[in-house]
Formats: sequence, structure tokens, C-alpha cells
Amino acid sequence: MRIPVVLAGTFGELRSNHFHSGVDIKTQGKEGVPIYAPADGYVSRIKVQQYGFGKALYINHPNGYTTVYGHLKRFEPTIQQYVKDIQYKKENYNTGNLFPTPDKFPVKKGQLVAYSGDTGGSGGPHLHYEIRDTKTEHIINPMHFGLIAEDTKSPTIQKLMVYPITDDARVNNSSINSVISFKNTGNGNYVAEKITASGTIGFGVSVFDRLNGALNKNGIYSLEMQVNGKRVYYHDVETFSFAESKYINLLIDYKHYKKFRNRLQKTHKVDANKLSLYKDLINNGKVQIENGANYNIEIIAKDFNHNTSKIRIPVQGVESNLVFKEKDTTNYKIIAANFNKYTQKNITIAFPKNTFYEDCFIDFKVKNGNAIIHNPTIPLDKRYTLTFETSFLTEEQKQHVYIANVTNSKYPRYTSTKKKIDKVYTTTKLLGTYSLRFDSKKPTIQLYNFNNNQWISKNKTLKVKIRDTESGIKNYRASIDGKWILMEYNHKKGILTYDFNDLELQGSKHLFKLIVSDNVGNTETISTTFFRKLN
Repeated sequence: MRIPVVLAGTFGELRSNHFHSGVDIKTQGKEGVPIYAPADGYVSRIKVQQYGFGKALYINHPNGYTTVYGHLKRFEPTIQQYVKDIQYKKENYNTGNLFPTPDKFPVKKGQLVAYSGDTGGSGGPHLHYEIRDTKTEHIINPMHFGLIAEDTKSPTIQKLMVYPITDDARVNNSSINSVISFKNTGNGNYVAEKITASGTIGFGVSVFDRLNGALNKNGIYSLEMQVNGKRVYYHDVETFSFAESKYINLLIDYKHYKKFRNRLQKTHKVDANKLSLYKDLINNGKVQIENGANYNIEIIAKDFNHNTSKIRIPVQGVESNLVFKEKDTTNYKIIAANFNKYTQKNITIAFPKNTFYEDCFIDFKVKNGNAIIHNPTIPLDKRYTLTFETSFLTEEQKQHVYIANVTNSKYPRYTSTKKKIDKVYTTTKLLGTYSLRFDSKKPTIQLYNFNNNQWISKNKTLKVKIRDTESGIKNYRASIDGKWILMEYNHKKGILTYDFNDLELQGSKHLFKLIVSDNVGNTETISTTFFRKLN
């Protein structure tokens, strides 16, 4: 893009259940900024979907790399028409993956390929930009390819945590994880208060980086820990694969994140963690503290431009007189390598083998019809199945029932619900509280930029607002004069938009019809007339 490079998100940044797979480039708060091919190649893949990357374009280059562009507003005109033709043929906004032949859309360096937008799961206008190895699909930090974002600021360390790892480990005569206070002494240097410890301990830090020209709290590039000057832990975000991205939940203190929404990066590796980011690990970053010994521990955070912050932690080895460590022995023991299935009253939970990363204890109880499945502080590697018996419901109730995640009782969330005779079930990777909810309300439809029987010859678009307050919108179908039309759904604003350039309408009087369904099958239909002069 021919605008200054200011990043809203860095490569490898910590996100929910994944590392950020590209960089987010700010587009000056607007959509429609032209995007030009950074090198010769051809359009190898196109995908349009409601969530995720929204409208996305992939370009293969002769040097073995693929560049990816996400959250686009629209494509270059010939590509845009190719995509719209397929959408109209399928009568579906979502295209799935399209793989044009290499000779269909060849591109030269500097050629217009798309316009930036805010589609999909975007939180505001920007360009999500990736570089991948074409053969392996491994993602590589785009900053290695000459993308320059001005950054002279050192990372900021927010929080420091110490973990007694083994049963006999103690920190300040305690067996619980503890926050350590520290001082900022300037120039990226921090000094923590002295702690006493024994046994095997580990550390974790909450740290972010700011680049010049933006206030966004971005991710760091590398994290290192040294003990008495010797490196025992290191990882960086130079490259990774999509398959390993989920192990971010083992890199961070997942329990702390779920409780406080603050991500602490651990400087020690657990056995189940299969991330390839790690280098130079000694004892997996775990520190064995000997009685009477003194340790100078230093954690070093760097951004891509090598701006550095360091926190020094003095540790003294002192035997603890605390002999008892309380263990979590809640009512169900999970053996991670086994299939685990439990039933309470009319509710069953079934965990496939290796759903959990390690053996643990969980709570499971049914109270007031709610399935309380521990709490969401344990990360899962796979989905498990939650089943409610519904034989006690009336036929009317069965039509409108669904399963909701009610862990946050103020904001119950629909979970994809499937029905069998006298049963409903869902699969999920989240522990927490679930219950049966009922939705008998139809979605609402509101004309947005026109009224019934109105002349709208000057309108470039036709817009309608849709909403569902219970289970949520599942699908919609729109037509003019009986012909299917493409309406783009902005799910953040609840607005459907049709572009009058798509079809050539015959006559001046037209019938617009829209059918909207929610996730349990409640349906609302609107039919309205508008008038439009012939072009």
C-alpha cells in the first residue's frame, strides 16, 4: 500500500488459542486503500467467508513464497467479477476455497490486486498480511522480507510471576504461584524484589511492545531467560506452522489468562508442549534451586528491531519449613490417555483420548439444570461432547431448544446444537457451565436505506438491518423479482447490503424479498416493493 507502514498487530502476537499469523497494517482508519502486488506471481487462491479473513487473496511467487491478504473490501475488478459470478452461480456469499489456474490471474510487481477493508473477524479497518512457504504452508515473519515499521521503543514488562513447579518447591515459604513486585529503573531495565526459594521453580512475564506512531499493545519477537549468565530458555516468533499454533495455551499461563485476561508467557516448557519455537532449553527452562546458593536470574524481552528490556530477579536458596502442599483432588480424575465419560442426572460429558494435555482432576455436577463442567481454566487439545436428554420436554420445547454456554451468566452464548430423538448435543473445547435455553422469537428485519413503495433511483445500494436476540442469525436469502441477489452481511452492524450494479433490472417496479432464519429455525420473511428508473 502506498501509505506509511504502521502496525496494529505484529507477527506471532499472542491471540486467543493461536499465534497471530501475519502483521496487521493500519489503513489510516479507512477502507478502500489500494493494495499492490509486492512481486511477480499469480493469484493461486481466493476465499470469501463471513468470519475469519473475510475476503482473502493469495498470490504465489516464483521464489517459493505465498503472500496472503485478509479482511479485504473488494478485489481488483476482474477478480471481483470472477468471484461474484461464482457467488451468483452458487447463490451463496461464502465461496469456499477457489483455486484459479496459474494463467487466470497473473500479476506483476506493483499491479493492483485488491482494496483494504474490514471484512470477516476484523476489529476495524486494516490489512492482514502474511508470507508463507508455498510448499509447507509454514508462516514466516514478514519483517524478514523488508517490511519496515519504525520502532525505537523497548518492550514494557507489566507483571512477573514465579511458579513452584515440583511438590517440594517453595517460594518465599509458599507453595502457591506468586506475583513478584519489581521496579522500573529506566532504559528498559527492571529489578525485582529478592525472593527465597527451594526445589524446582519457573517464571512467567506479561510483556508488550509499542511501535512508533501507534498506541497498540503489540507482541514481542523473542523471550530469553538466563541463570547466572547462562541461557536456559529462549523462543522467538520467526516462523511456525498452523498445526502447532494451538499450543499457545501451554506457552502462556492459561489459568491466569482465563481469570484475569492477562497473558503471562512462561519461561519454562511443559512436556505436552510441541511448539517448535524453543531453542537452547536447559531442563526446559525450569530452575533447580539449591539451599544456600544465590542466583541472578534475568529475563530478556526483545522486539523485532532488537529494542530490549530486561528484568533481573535475585534468588536465594533457602530450605522451607512448609511441609504440606494442598493438592487439587476434585471429584473426577481425568487420565489424559484414556477415553473419559461421566453422567450426572440427564447430562453426559464424553472426552476422547488426549482431550486433556495431562492428567488432572475436574469437577462435574448438575445444579438447577446447569451442567457445571469444572471451569474454563484448563486448556483442551480436542473437542468433547456434551449431551442433554430432552425426553422430559414437550414437542414444542424440543423445536426451540438449544445448548448455551452460560459461564458468563450475563452473556449466554449459543453453541452449535444438534438434535436426536430425546437428546441434544454439542461439541466444544471449552469447559464451563452449560444449560438448555429456548428460542421461540423470530429474527427482526428492518428496512435501512429505503421504505416500502419508495422510488430509489439514486441509490447505489439497498440495505436492510437484521437482528436476533436469542440463538443468533444462521442464514438469510434475498431476491429481487424472484432472482437471488448477493447481499453482503456486516455482522458487526447487522446490515445486509446489495449492490445495484450486480444485476440489470427490468422495468421500474420491483419486489424485494428477504428470508432470515436463526439457529433453531425461527424464520422471518419480508416482502416489499421499490421503484427504480431504468438505466
